[in-house]
Amino acid sequence: MKATVLGASGYVGGELLRLLLRHSDMEIGQAISDSMAGKAVSRVHPNLRKATDLVFAPRSALRPADVTFVAAPHGEVMDDLPTLLGTGGIVIDLSADHRLKDPARYPEYYHREHPHPELLASSVLGLPELHRDALRTAPLIAVPGCIATASILALRPLVAAGLVDPSRVVIDAKSGSSASGRDAGPAGQHAERAGVIRAYAPAGHRHTAEIEQETGARVALSCHAVEAVRGVLATVHGFTPRPVEEKELWRTYRAAYGAEPFVRIVHESDGIHREPEPKILSGTNYCDLGFAVDPHADRIVALGALDNLMKGAAGNAVQCLNVRAGFPETRGLEFLGLHPI
Repeated sequence: MKATVLGASGYVGGELLRLLLRHSDMEIGQAISDSMAGKAVSRVHPNLRKATDLVFAPRSALRPADVTFVAAPHGEVMDDLPTLLGTGGIVIDLSADHRLKDPARYPEYYHREHPHPELLASSVLGLPELHRDALRTAPLIAVPGCIATASILALRPLVAAGLVDPSRVVIDAKSGSSASGRDAGPAGQHAERAGVIRAYAPAGHRHTAEIEQETGARVALSCHAVEAVRGVLATVHGFTPRPVEEKELWRTYRAAYGAEPFVRIVHESDGIHREPEPKILSGTNYCDLGFAVDPHADRIVALGALDNLMKGAAGNAVQCLNVRAGFPETRGLEFLGLHPI
C-alpha cells in the first residue's frame, strides 16, 4: 500500500515515517509539510539518515494514496476531511478532530463547532483493544490521545466489571515533553521544562472527554509535565463499592487483555520494575498496566504506562492500519525496547 503522511515534520510524523520505512507492506508516497517543503526528510528527522531520500512536499502537491495519516495539529485539516476521504484512501487521523462522537463536546473542549459532524458517526476510535471489529471496515480512524489511551486501557475493565464507582474516578497523568509537539512554545523550552513537575492542566484537560466516552465513567483528570522526553504514566484512582481482592483484579485484566499483543500486565512482588514504567517503553508499542488495592481508602489504583509517540500516537496508528488492511497486527511494531536506557 502507498501511504501519505500529512504533517510529516512533527514528532509524530517522524515516528510514522520511521515505522512505515520498515513496514514490509507499505511504501511512503509523500511526506507532507508546508513549512519544510523542498527539504530532505532527514533534515528534520536525523535518525532517518541513509534510510530514505524522501523530500518534504507542500500540501498543495498532495496526491491520491491508499492510506493517509493525518499528523497535523488539531483543527488544521478538519475543514478538508471530506475531500481527503475522497482521494486519500483510508484516513487515519492522529489529531483530536474526530475522536468524539458527540459534536456538542467540541465547543466545550476545543472551542469551535465541528464543521462536519456527520463524519463523527462513521469514524472509529483507533484502539484495537476496544474496537478491533469496527476498525476492519472503517473509512476514518481517529487515534486517541496519549493520556487518553493509557487511562482508558487502565480504567475500562474496572468499570465494566463493576469494581469501581463510575461516578467518581480521579486520574493523575504525567507526560514527557514530546507530547507537546515540535512547536510547543515557551513552555517547552529547556530553561522552562528542565527539572519541572508542573501541573499544566489541573482540571478541564481535553482528554477528559475521550476517557469518559470510552469508559462510561465521570472522570476528574489532572495533567502534569515532567522532565522526560517520552512517556506517559496515568495513575487512576477508582473507589470501590465493596471490598476487592488482588486476585480479582488479576482475573479482570487478564480477561480484558490476555490475548492482546501490545498490552502487558505488570504487577510483580519485588524488583525496581514491579509496576509500569514509561522509560523502558521508549520506542515500543506496548501499554503496560499495573494495579494496587488500597482497602484503607476503599480504593483501586490502576496504572497505565506507554510511549506517547508510539502506543500514544504513531505506533497505535500503524497497529490500526494493520487491522484495517488485514496485515498481521504486530507488523512493523516488533521493537522490544532497550534496558537500561
